[in-house]
Amino acid sequence: MSFKLVLVLLAFAGLVGIAIGYFLRWLVSLGQKGSVELEIKQMLLDAREEAKNMLNVAEKKAESLEEELRENLAKKEGVLATKEGRIADKESYLDRRQTDIDREAARIKEQIEEVRSIKARAEALVEEREKALSKVALLSAEEAKEKLLETAKRHYEEDILVRLQKLEIDGKERFEAKARDILTASIHRLGNAVTNDVMATSVALPSDDIKGKIIGREGRNIRAFERATGVDVLVDDTPGQITLSSFDPVRRQVARVALENLLVDQRIQPARIEEAVEKAKEEVSRVMKEKAEEAAYEVGLHDLDPRLMTILGRLHFRTSYGQNVLQHSIEMAHIAGMLATEIGADVKIAKAGALLHDIGKSVDHEVAGTHVEIGRRILEKFGVDKHIIQAMQSHHEEYPYETLESKIVQVADAVSGGRPGARRDTVERYLERLNELEGIATSFEGVEKAYAISAGREIRIFVTPDKISDLEAHELARNIALRVENELKYPGEIKVNVIRESRAIEFAR
Repeated sequence: MSFKLVLVLLAFAGLVGIAIGYFLRWLVSLGQKGSVELEIKQMLLDAREEAKNMLNVAEKKAESLEEELRENLAKKEGVLATKEGRIADKESYLDRRQTDIDREAARIKEQIEEVRSIKARAEALVEEREKALSKVALLSAEEAKEKLLETAKRHYEEDILVRLQKLEIDGKERFEAKARDILTASIHRLGNAVTNDVMATSVALPSDDIKGKIIGREGRNIRAFERATGVDVLVDDTPGQITLSSFDPVRRQVARVALENLLVDQRIQPARIEEAVEKAKEEVSRVMKEKAEEAAYEVGLHDLDPRLMTILGRLHFRTSYGQNVLQHSIEMAHIAGMLATEIGADVKIAKAGALLHDIGKSVDHEVAGTHVEIGRRILEKFGVDKHIIQAMQSHHEEYPYETLESKIVQVADAVSGGRPGARRDTVERYLERLNELEGIATSFEGVEKAYAISAGREIRIFVTPDKISDLEAHELARNIALRVENELKYPGEIKVNVIRESRAIEFAR
């Protein structure tokens, strides 16, 4: 009985404990709930305060912006009012101006009508006077005019002729004096030092023992060198040097550079020779390009074809009568530019024609034709302006002067080549070379006279028509050309021109 009572008491105690636990939990949760509500209320109060502050700030900014907009609007209204006032003033001025113009136009129309009326009356008076004079003189106006001119011509014909002759002589003298002044001023303005630049064909040797290495066993080194460079190597008894012979100045320069490099290296053999020649070609090509670019830059031509510049650079290694051809061309370009400026010609065309006038000389030993004709073909191939071609093609009078620039280039060529010391050849050597050429021509039977012209580039041969027929004249020209080729040494080519002239004369009595 007591055990059941204990169980009942324990169960009751458990129920009471559970009830007390739930009660305590309710009290705790009730306290927490009150705390959360207080925090929420505090946050709501803070948010309302912050919103109120932000609203106040926004209202102040709105008021400031509104005030600023009112000020800007007032300023713009003032500017517009000023502009409207100006426009109104301009419209008023234009109205007054239009009124004045209309009044002036009406006055001019009245004056025109008055002038027409006066002109009509004057013409009527002139016509009446002419009629009156015709009645008195029994001549029309044209007849009277002719009579008057004929009388004046008879009286003053001799005086007029003398005056015209004096004017012609005076004009020629003035033109010649002006031309001399222009040429003198151009030469003095250039002030270019004249030097004779001769590309050496002889290479100095450190010792005569090296000649054996150059020749090689059974001559294989010298043959390999000649084959690679295209020049003739002359090894003679002259101490301390060896000579390179070739009409091609570029080949000769390549051979000189390659040989000098081989002499420094001391390893002379066919394989090494080929390497040295290739390196020399690259070096010479670079030098030619640099020299051409320097020449074009110096004379102020910057739009030349790069391929044309390569050909132009070859002239750096070419000489004519001891004068470096590229330097001669540069000097000509400066002179031509100054002449063109003085007489009002195209300066750029004159300079380009002068700089490129001898470009045919760079390959005249490889291509048939005169250097002028070769140069024309080169320039046409690269699409050079036809005015430049016309300017350069007449410097030896092979083509007629088609433009003013062509005459300028010819004059510049004569000035540059004729300056004292410009060319190394003496007068005696020059005459000797011409005499040799004329002597070969006159040695043939049937030749009457022979003249070497164009600095020995052409020979004109006059034959006796009774001894030489037309067919024989062609054969004679060929024979003379072959003999000149065999007996004379010269760069480029020589034109052989055989002239056969026959005349039939009768008299009618």
